Amino acid sequence: MTPMTDLTTHDLTTTVDAHLAGYTEPDRAQRLELLGSAWAPDGRLIDPPFDGTGPEGIADMVDVLLEHYPAHHFVRTTAIDSHHTFARYGWDLVDGAGTAAVSGYDFVELDDDGRLLRIVGFFGEIPETSA
Repeated sequence: MTPMTDLTTHDLTTTVDAHLAGYTEPDRAQRLELLGSAWAPDGRLIDPPFDGTGPEGIADMVDVLLEHYPAHHFVRTTAIDSHHTFARYGWDLVDGAGTAAVSGYDFVELDDDGRLLRIVGFFGEIPETSA
């Protein structure tokens, strides 16, 4: 039987929101502080165009993201749905006026300490099934 992470909704929300803030933070020192507070040292972020491992590797991804979307930031668009060591939530990448450039969903795996172990991101809406 796998142990279940004992997280409160507040803890998980704080962790996810620190990740989202760090994933577009232009100041590298602040970025690493935010990502380091949320991520396990060997955590891996996997998005469609690229992936990174650990807070440093994920921080490197931000430089590429901000090249394409300067002055943008992530906004969580849904509550965080979680069970055991897994979670999911929706997000928008918005400009200063709040206009979404990209939207999607992240699927999360947490380590036993409640830190992010893996996030797999998907762009766009969840497809409808065909009947």
